[in-house]
Amino acid sequence: MASHLSTFGKILLRRRKLDLSSVETQFARCLSTLDLIALGVGSTLGAGVYVLAGEVAREKAGPAIVLCFLIAALSSMLAGLCYAEFGARVPKTGSAYLYSYVTVGEIWAFITGWNLILSYVIGTASVARAWSSTFDNLVEQKISGFFKASMAMTVPGKVLAEYPDLFALILVLLLTGLLAFGVSESALVNKIFTGINLVVLGFVIISGFVKGDTNNWHLTENNYREFINSTNGSRELKLKEQYGTGGFAPFGLSGVLSGAATCFYAFVGFDCIATTSEEAKNPMRSIPIGIVASLLICFFAYFGVSAALTMMMPYYQLNTQSPLPEAFSFVGWGPARYIVAVGSLCALSTSLLGSMFPMPRVIYAMAEDGLLFRFLSKMSARTKTPVLATIVSGIIAALMAFLFDLAALVDLMSIGTLLAYSLVAICVLILRLLLAGYSGVVVPCVILVVLCAVCVIIIWRQPESKEALTFKVPLLPWLPLFSVFVNIYLMMQLDLGTWCRFTVWMALGFAIYFFYGITNSNESGNKPLPRKYELPVENNAPIYKGAPNSDVEAGSSP
Repeated sequence: MASHLSTFGKILLRRRKLDLSSVETQFARCLSTLDLIALGVGSTLGAGVYVLAGEVAREKAGPAIVLCFLIAALSSMLAGLCYAEFGARVPKTGSAYLYSYVTVGEIWAFITGWNLILSYVIGTASVARAWSSTFDNLVEQKISGFFKASMAMTVPGKVLAEYPDLFALILVLLLTGLLAFGVSESALVNKIFTGINLVVLGFVIISGFVKGDTNNWHLTENNYREFINSTNGSRELKLKEQYGTGGFAPFGLSGVLSGAATCFYAFVGFDCIATTSEEAKNPMRSIPIGIVASLLICFFAYFGVSAALTMMMPYYQLNTQSPLPEAFSFVGWGPARYIVAVGSLCALSTSLLGSMFPMPRVIYAMAEDGLLFRFLSKMSARTKTPVLATIVSGIIAALMAFLFDLAALVDLMSIGTLLAYSLVAICVLILRLLLAGYSGVVVPCVILVVLCAVCVIIIWRQPESKEALTFKVPLLPWLPLFSVFVNIYLMMQLDLGTWCRFTVWMALGFAIYFFYGITNSNESGNKPLPRKYELPVENNAPIYKGAPNSDVEAGSSP
């Protein structure tokens, strides 16, 4: 029995061997550093800056929302530095999934990849519905009014939406076609919309500081009582629940931390840069720069907009659905709502594109390794994109946007992303220690009880790899460990319902892995014949090249 368990454990923890001696790839290397920064900013700076800021300020943090974004940005930056080192070390498609596979083993890689897919699918669907809702507001709810009247879905519970969102369905399918058409075309569209979004956010920040009033950061209970009496005097006052205790942080430290867990959603997206390793012209340089630069740009944008918003009007008067247009109306700049609308549509478009871009690439990487169904790894010879993975994932996301109420699923996306970030941080620790020649049983024990101070000291005492890289995480081991602690704490702030839905998703994933992936994995020995593809012809004779780790060498016969 013990030997069987040992063998089974070794199967779960088998690691992928990477051969980086070949730079050949089936993807088209056409993305510059600017393209990656625009991709990271576009995918991150979306719905959060136009919607989430008002919701968190009104319900959880008040003016202290600026601190919520600071804490969330810190967590994301810590994870971003870990991603940046791996991007410099392992320039292959797969993002956190691949990093986990080469470091901690197959089962952890599958968990990471499966959670990334969850994050991208929900992110795509939720942004698509937000886009549809924003456009619906511009036309005075005529679209939603029509569908509610003719196709209302009255199902008990809060799983399905009030009506099927045909607009969101069509939008996701159109962008799926764009992504399947080619990566360079998608990158150009993304840069245009990201530029417009940044210009609009700059206008919002400057306007907020010009028209804002710092007294709105020092409100008292009397201000709230006066507001209630002037709007609806018969309303029952529940000051602490609805208003808090006043001041800069009316809901206290717990409100700030709870708001930070929600604001973390606003920074989800930069990891899409890590999926471009085989499409970047110089991945070892561009990926670290792209991740760090995009996170910094997004933090300053979130911080500035949330500060401007809470100075323009009292936080308890904010509209949680469309805070910025309401804020401009409050200060007497009503027509500015149209400028905000243009920016929000551009931001949601790039955020949607950023959510959809990495999704098929992670699916492709998992399918090519045999952990998901292999047909999903089919590449288009003309566009150099994973066409089947793009189409399948796009259809699933479109159907979710069409049918489901995704408000309750946003926190589920945060769990999956936080878990992936934590595993990447742990992978950095292991890889830096193992490359230094340290390989006892101690490292797995450290992972299992990483929260124990004794294990922190053990990690700290290990020698560090001196391998030269274009980027390394500083302050090893403290920064990766702190990243893990912050991520776990933010995960614990999420409610029980979210964890129940997460359990269902993981049960589905484990069913796929244990009934298919564990036996079809390339590392199990059931690797298919190396895929050959034609390269430029020399002397009228075709040259063939095998996939990475293939036994087929360049110049050999097929």
